Amino acid sequence: MSSSDIFIGETIGTAILILLGGGVCAAVTLKASKARNAGWLAITFGWGFAVLTAVYTSAPLSGAHLNPAVTVALAIKDNDWSNVPTYFAGQFLGAMIGAALVWVAYYGQFHAHLTDKEIVGGPGAQATAAKAVEAQEKGAGPVLGIFSTGPEIRNVAQNLATEIIGTVVLVLAVLTQGLNDSGKGLGTLGALITALVVVSIGLSLGGPTGYAINPARDLGPRIVHALLPLPNKGGSDWGYAWIPVVGPLIGGAIAAGIYNVAFA
Repeated sequence: MSSSDIFIGETIGTAILILLGGGVCAAVTLKASKARNAGWLAITFGWGFAVLTAVYTSAPLSGAHLNPAVTVALAIKDNDWSNVPTYFAGQFLGAMIGAALVWVAYYGQFHAHLTDKEIVGGPGAQATAAKAVEAQEKGAGPVLGIFSTGPEIRNVAQNLATEIIGTVVLVLAVLTQGLNDSGKGLGTLGALITALVVVSIGLSLGGPTGYAINPARDLGPRIVHALLPLPNKGGSDWGYAWIPVVGPLIGGAIAAGIYNVAFA
């Protein structure tokens, strides 16, 4: 596959991934959304279906890495780093495009949510306002969770370990099942398997940190959150932002090491 195919495939695929994944977070979170308060099951399955759609769309062009941790793991497995920068560029650009499209699709809901006194504080909303103040003191605005992840308990070691563990599970599944004939990405069966693995990780390991397990999925939308003209949006929690980048990259490298020792 050519560099242009890789870049285009990863950009389109990652944009779809974030559009649908961030979209389910917006649907569950924002006021005036028909899916508001649908819960964690909706989010985990929404992300799983987002992975499925993105992989099937982009696999013919780029092999559908859609995740720098997967790209690093495959580079370690094959000892070939030549296309890593192209993959990274497409993934981060696509993630930012997808996040911006979530804002466009839910533009009215974002405005209604972030101008509601029960959300941003006001008379009769002390409890909700207190939660919003607490979150913003930690650096996270009231809609940041639509764009990127954050911990329920802030413990650097635990948060980092959670992201590493979840990513190891994901990348091992990618490496051991359903790679296409070239070995450079997911095949048809691998797309379905990976989507189900993402659902499983979300249900089982997503509680502590929101399971980024993908640096582009977290950092790209976090940048978009920081740039968008959202009223009362609060902070982008940059103090935490390194964990969902470093953790998955470490997890991808560990998974590749396990694969090379146990499966290769």
